[in-house]
Amino acid sequence: MPDSRNRATLPVQAGIGLRHPHLPTFLAAPQPAAWLEVHSENYLAPGGPRVAALERLRNDYPLSCHGVGLSLGSAEGLDAAHLERLRALYDRLEPEAISEHLAWSTAPDGTFLADLLPLPYTDEALTLVAANIERAQEALGRRLLVENPSTYLRFQQTDWDEAAFLSELVRRTDCGLLLDVNNLYVSAANHGGDPEIVLNALPLAAVGEIHIAGHARVATAWGELLIDDHGSPVAEPVWALLTTTLRLTGPRPVLVEWDTQIPELPVLLAEAERAGTCLRESANALG
Repeated sequence: MPDSRNRATLPVQAGIGLRHPHLPTFLAAPQPAAWLEVHSENYLAPGGPRVAALERLRNDYPLSCHGVGLSLGSAEGLDAAHLERLRALYDRLEPEAISEHLAWSTAPDGTFLADLLPLPYTDEALTLVAANIERAQEALGRRLLVENPSTYLRFQQTDWDEAAFLSELVRRTDCGLLLDVNNLYVSAANHGGDPEIVLNALPLAAVGEIHIAGHARVATAWGELLIDDHGSPVAEPVWALLTTTLRLTGPRPVLVEWDTQIPELPVLLAEAERAGTCLRESANALG
């Protein structure tokens, strides 16, 4: 288990996801972003200009590293070489937070599937994921924040609901929770549920970071689906759910994600400013 010195925290402000189109702007002049998050897998090459640029920015901005390829739900266990590359990156950058998804993305033959696939919330899956989280935290030397997924189907076999599954993972492994409010809203809408009921059942004391993002509405033969595509402004119902979340958790670091149809930087910074307003209002409400 990682010790207390590797449980650094992000500033309780609104940050943005740093994507490649905005990197030159950040290198050219300081930007009004409280902190930055990057996808870990984009910086795994040892050396090179991209990692060097991120090291420069690391001196000026707190950093979160968000992994998309560890495959915590893999029945074959975690890829040792991938863990080693992540550890080397995190030792180099010393980010305030690291995170991964509650999902699987590696086929039994080792093929990376380039997607975040859902898990059945069974006792067997719980034992498997808990073991993988413990191995990851030990190998990386840091506490891992685990993100709740966006889902589009339900499994016939299940022993836990999502909130209870995540709560038990936190209890068994002492991992933290990356609470993605957009995912929470998307999943509830797709399954006909109430996101606030799920929210109230989550282990909110373990929340180390909050994500918000845009989603798309897609017509299917089975009705409308919400897709977590990170390609548009945050929807008004998600802003409302963020306000509710912060009322329950108190102020926490909030990140605006935007990964497809990436806008000009001022658009992204304006979303972060609105998230910052939500944070200030939640702090004022607590007195």
